[in-house]
Amino acid sequence: MKKALAASVSMLAIVSVSAPAFAQADLTALYEAAKGEGQLTTIALPHNWCGYGAVIEGFKAKYPGITVNELNPNAGSGDEIEAIKANKGNTGPQAPDVIDVGLSFGPSAKAEELLMPYKVSTWDSIPADAKDAEGYWYGDYYGVLAIGVNTDIVTELPTSFADLKDPKFANAVAIPGDPRTGNSTMMTVYAAGLANGAAGGADALNAGIAFFKDLKGSGNLVPVNGSAQNLAQGTTPLYFDWDYNLLAMRDQLAGNPPVEVIVPSDSVVAGVYVQAISAFAPHPNAAKLWMEYLYSDEGQLGWLKGYCHPIRFNDMATRGVVPQDLLDALPPAENYAKAVFPSLDEQGSAKEAVAANWATEMEVQ
Repeated sequence: MKKALAASVSMLAIVSVSAPAFAQADLTALYEAAKGEGQLTTIALPHNWCGYGAVIEGFKAKYPGITVNELNPNAGSGDEIEAIKANKGNTGPQAPDVIDVGLSFGPSAKAEELLMPYKVSTWDSIPADAKDAEGYWYGDYYGVLAIGVNTDIVTELPTSFADLKDPKFANAVAIPGDPRTGNSTMMTVYAAGLANGAAGGADALNAGIAFFKDLKGSGNLVPVNGSAQNLAQGTTPLYFDWDYNLLAMRDQLAGNPPVEVIVPSDSVVAGVYVQAISAFAPHPNAAKLWMEYLYSDEGQLGWLKGYCHPIRFNDMATRGVVPQDLLDALPPAENYAKAVFPSLDEQGSAKEAVAANWATEMEVQ
């Protein structure tokens, strides 16, 4: 750790009184303390999500002597928070040490005093707008909104939101659903607003509505929800979704039809998940070691192999430590470097704006 080391070590000694007082960067000492605890309990980590199966195996291989107890792989973020609450005084196998939740759950769990602060050794390379300044939660991986294109039908590829206005994309552009009820669709509208010069929040959402209203008026917007099936069939040959969904779909279709995944050059909006340690973790040192692993280059690349962009991607790409075969499987890295992480306040005002204006402007029910 760098600048935050002294404060973090002090915090560690206060929060985890049973743990030895060692510097966070001393992974050998941390490993020995974690091995003494003997176990890490995770929750809501399906093996086919973001490459988590391989990530867990990588952790166990790197740190033998620590058993990984996996609770309810299919739980949601709310379930994870409830599991912490239900096990505050429980040191048994049903008490999670760590959680992986949607962005909004980090601040709310901190407010309820359910989380333990801890800053990993690579803390400074986590973007400031994707972490709690005190270390209670921190972004782990994200997706960006991208365009999936059936290249059997659309042969001239768009590279931006602006390109989608071209008449050559008539009856081609789709969104996943109604932005009033679907987050990926709402954030697509939001991203379109940013691409058209809006500052963020409700302004971005309303500018995005204007953009899609124009696409509808020109006939470029298809009045059908975009989906993998509709893209493959050609009903919606060009549609928006999170990049990790589109890249996995591309692989699953295996060229039938061929699919390109494009990150728009004029607006890169990211949706992030966050990691945190339970304030009541029965195995606090194992939890910290798990975080050190996840936020190491090795752990971050594990997520990338599952097409979830690790939060430290820009740092690793700059240092040239991302293997070329992984880069070749992704859209160009320069667009990811532009990623914007809308704040919770911005997302909240955007939700209010879409609820108020989408139906009227788009003339839908």
